Amino acid sequence: MGKDYYKILGIQKGTAEDEIKKAYRKLALKYHPDKNKSPDAEERFKEIAEAYDVLSDPKKREIYDQFGEEGLKGGGGGGPNGTNFQYTFHGDPHAVFAEFFGGRNPFDIFFGQRNGDEEMEIDEDPLSSFSGFGMHGMPGMPSMGGMPGFQRARTAAKKQDPPVTHELKVSLEEIFTGCTKKMKIRRKRLNPDRQTMRQEDTILTIDIKKGWKEGTKITFPKQGDETANNIPADIIFVLKDKPHPVFKRSGSDIIYVAKITLREALCGCTLSIPTLDKKTHTMVLKDVIQPGSQRRISGGGIPLPKQPDHRGDLVIEFQVHFPESLSNATREKMKELLPL
Repeated sequence: MGKDYYKILGIQKGTAEDEIKKAYRKLALKYHPDKNKSPDAEERFKEIAEAYDVLSDPKKREIYDQFGEEGLKGGGGGGPNGTNFQYTFHGDPHAVFAEFFGGRNPFDIFFGQRNGDEEMEIDEDPLSSFSGFGMHGMPGMPSMGGMPGFQRARTAAKKQDPPVTHELKVSLEEIFTGCTKKMKIRRKRLNPDRQTMRQEDTILTIDIKKGWKEGTKITFPKQGDETANNIPADIIFVLKDKPHPVFKRSGSDIIYVAKITLREALCGCTLSIPTLDKKTHTMVLKDVIQPGSQRRISGGGIPLPKQPDHRGDLVIEFQVHFPESLSNATREKMKELLPL
């Protein structure tokens, strides 16, 4: 029988996210081994951290609710889109605690002067008892919520803003050779006082490798706007092919549409095929060409992303132009010459 994370936190299945946070805050403060010297405090503190780590994450929680601890940790539960998901707790409850309280130890605010060996019983969230203090609770003193550091201690860890995505349009020639793009962005940054903000311009350098596919993502972590209450968003650039006047792209192949007449399709012809590297390939056609049929020139395409020394193909797709009308004499000759 696996662990019951809901029971460990003293909550019911289906409990809202805010209530999960409240339950973790209360129990983590109660069983923190720096303040609780009972023999099982360390183990309880670890169990509480693991339960919160799972139930505060929607994906982990969904799999746990369906498959229990065994499915979550054994990989038996399927992740989103059918992918396999396997969870292992990193084993450091103090890291969970520090992240939750924004990297601060909330005990320091009120108990920093206490002897570290002195025991203290915590039946409730010790910070909650101060929430009512203010001008009416202690004459001449401001609300405890206004004390430096107090509010950060009471709040959960900062959350990162959603990623900011931009299209980065590149030509087929740039993909063929590789290139460097420099993107100027303007963002908000905190001043040293950690309260006021300034506008800041920065240049992001993107090295585009040969053969990168459309849809390739280039991520710059935490380069978005910064405030006192957030973790800056990641900036993501997504490659987008610019329309090309001559070629179309299909993976690492490029397609060239060759327009020929009906006579050329039937009787043969010689074509000059352009290439991305500014060369010309001569193609001699002797067979009958069907509309929409293709020929390939091996190695005439774009470098392969993982093997840039190898290239895809140049695909020639034939578009046959039919005459809009025929004279009676031509029609009769065609009847004589063409098989049924």
